Formats: sequence, structure tokens, C-alpha cells
Amino acid sequence: MNDDTIRLVTLGRILRRRWRLLAVLTVVGALVGYGASVLFPPRYTASASVLLPGQWEERELLTQVDLATSSSVVDRAAADLGWRGVSGSDLRDRVSAKAADGNIIKISGTADTPRRAQQFSDRMAQEFVSYAARIAGGGTDPDPATGTEALRKKVAETDRRITDLANAADPGQTVESVQARTELEKLRTSLEEAMQKLEEADPATDKAGMVVMGPAARPTGEVPPTRTQLIVAGALLFFLLAVIGHLVAARVNRRLRTEPEIEAALGSVLLGTVDVPGERLAHRPRDRGRRARIRRLLGADTRWDAPTPRTSGDEAGRRIRYRRVCARLRDQLPAPGRLLVVVPDGDEIARRAAGQLVAEAKSDLVLRVVEVSVDRPTVPDRDTESGALVVLSAGSWTAEELAGIAEACADGRHEVVGIVVAGMVRARPTRSAGHPPDAATVALAVHGHATGGSA
Repeated sequence: MNDDTIRLVTLGRILRRRWRLLAVLTVVGALVGYGASVLFPPRYTASASVLLPGQWEERELLTQVDLATSSSVVDRAAADLGWRGVSGSDLRDRVSAKAADGNIIKISGTADTPRRAQQFSDRMAQEFVSYAARIAGGGTDPDPATGTEALRKKVAETDRRITDLANAADPGQTVESVQARTELEKLRTSLEEAMQKLEEADPATDKAGMVVMGPAARPTGEVPPTRTQLIVAGALLFFLLAVIGHLVAARVNRRLRTEPEIEAALGSVLLGTVDVPGERLAHRPRDRGRRARIRRLLGADTRWDAPTPRTSGDEAGRRIRYRRVCARLRDQLPAPGRLLVVVPDGDEIARRAAGQLVAEAKSDLVLRVVEVSVDRPTVPDRDTESGALVVLSAGSWTAEELAGIAEACADGRHEVVGIVVAGMVRARPTRSAGHPPDAATVALAVHGHATGGSA
């Protein structure tokens, strides 16, 4: 099985076994997103377009974009709007401009209502046009008679003076009068040519007359992120964090799963593995109280990363495994007698396996089951027992916890004579009365002399 398949199986296991917890966390994330939408009120953006006639280079358009969002334009717009408690500095972060195709400057304004957004963008466009016209005129006077227009009037007045001088000259055909009129006509021609060249060279001639292309359209939708987007984002974020948290917890999990690791932690040998039927059986804590009830309600009181139980044989096959373990115990002990069965507290699978071992043991092998806390393990002092047998389930305890149980057995002067690993399986339907188990097989398991196969 490749890594991608394993990841998909793991994700499916999380969704299947932690769906209640994931659903609750998703709802919490949605509520957090709703709270964020309340703290950040909705915003609306409207845009107004300004047409710049004539030929413009790209750098000139960028200059006009900066001019449209300058503090001078924003402050004038804020003063004209007259919104209470809103100054030009407050509006500078709510306005933007960009150059579009066709020499169009698009000015966008953002406000808390659609009506205000429309008013803001319209006022910004008008102030931009007015401010650009004043700059193009070479001063702050909006009267068009200044600048080039004033120079044109001066030229016209000079032209009239030249005509008056030509008419006042001697109308005769003397050489002096002809030369005077000729010089005056040359002066008139020179002035006209100079004025024409000045108009052709003046950038304001072709680039004046900016036009606002109609009022801004009133916005119908909020500026992202909207309330719905915040709610969905919060729910998705909490869901992903919950899944990632499960994966990280499984990644750093130090519980021992393999038999050699368990043997090394307890310092003993494995006598066999036994099966405990029950699909819903798991490591459920015995704690009572509000916290335990909440964990059971959310499905967090059981392990999600436990492997899917495999299908076991029938009841007779499971009992054969227990009897083989008892037979190996007799072989381990110098003489049949009493034995202490140590089960970690909270390991329900191991507790049921220990009970089945007690039921399958014969009269010459007396098993006494004790549950030991892994936090502060304490084992009863040795009395008539010949040693200790540790029964546990794989993937439930860390090396430190098992080492603590081994030390507790040593403090109680019990030698750990063996280890039994219990696993959960799915039981098959019980055989009918007309198909009893093989009597020879059962008899062989009772005597415990079989050495082949895995117990």
C-alpha cells in the first residue's frame, strides 16, 4: 500500500470516528467567523470613471493616478462631503485609483453604506478633474482667461496695434512707407507663427478638458470578505485545524505497537497473543463527571487511530489461543502454582483478556488479576505467587509507562515471567448446535502440548 492510500485511509478513519467532535468544532469555527463579521462591519465600494482626452504616455497616466488619490484631492472631497467624524486622513485608506484602457482613470471609494460609497466616489472624481484643471492652467485660479488664454489675448491686442500702426503710416508710395508696412506685416506674421507653435507645444491644449463619465453606480454587494465568507472560512479553518491536530497527535504518538518494543520495555518474553471479540470495544476511561460525559458525547473517549479490527475465527479458535498461553505459562514456571496477572488500569481489552485467561486456566494454575495505574503503578507484595504475567493491548502504552509497571513488579518482588498481548477482533456469527467444534482440536488445546502456530 502506497503512502497516498495510507493517508486517505487515515483521513477516512478520522472522519468516521471523530465526526461528532469535528462537527462541533466546525460549528464553533462558524460562530467565530460570525463574531468576526460583527466586529468588522460590511464595506461597499463604488467606482467613477474620468476620461482623459488626447495622447497620454504611460508614465503620465501613472502620474494622474497618483494625483487622483493625493491628499489635496481627498481633503477637498472630505470637506465637501461633510461627514460627521470623518476627516481626510480617514478617507485616504478608503480610496484607490487605477488607469484603464482608453485613457480612463477609475477612482474607487469605499464606505459603510452603498449610498455613501457612491457619493464618495463621485465627489473624488469631481475634485480630481477640478484639481487637474487648475494644475494644467499653471496656477490656482480656475478662470480660463489665465495662462495661455491670457497670452492669446495679448497677441490679439498686439495684432490690432500693428494694424493701427500700418493704417497710420504714410499711405503714399514712398520707399519709407512701403518699408514700414512691410516690417509691420512681417511682425504680424511672426507673432501668428509663434502663437501657433506655442499652442502646438502646450500640453494643456490636448490634455485639458477631463470629463467625468457619469455618476458612479450604487454597489449592490459587500466588499470581500463578506459575512457569509467569514462564516464559511471560520468553519473550514477549525475543521482543518482539528484534522491536522489529529494527524500531528498520531505522528508524535509514542505508544508501543510492535511486540519486540513491548518485550524490550517490560524486560520479558511474549507468551502469545489473544483475541477479544467486540467491534465497539475500546479503551474507555472510567472517569465520571461532567468532563467524562462530554468526552463520551463527542466520541473523544475512544481512540481514533486504533486499527480496524480484523475478523477472527469462532469461539473455539479463540479459546485455543488462551489455552496455549496457559500451557506456556506452566512450562515457564518451575512448578504449577499461583500467578499474579497485572493489567494496566483503563485497558478494557486487556482486562477482558485476563478474565478469559482465568476462566481457561486449570486448577493447577491459579491466576490472580490486579489492575495497576500507569501513573503511579503499585503492585501487591509477593505472597504465594510464583511471578507476574503482564496482559495488555498493543498501541495503548508508552515505553515509560510499561517500564514503570516492570519496576513496580520488581518492587513487589515479582518476576515478570511473560507478556500476553490482547487484540480486538470482530466475532463471526456463533456456530449452530449442529456443527460443534472439532473435539480433537479442543482436547489438544486443553493439554497445551502443541508447539506449532502462533498463539
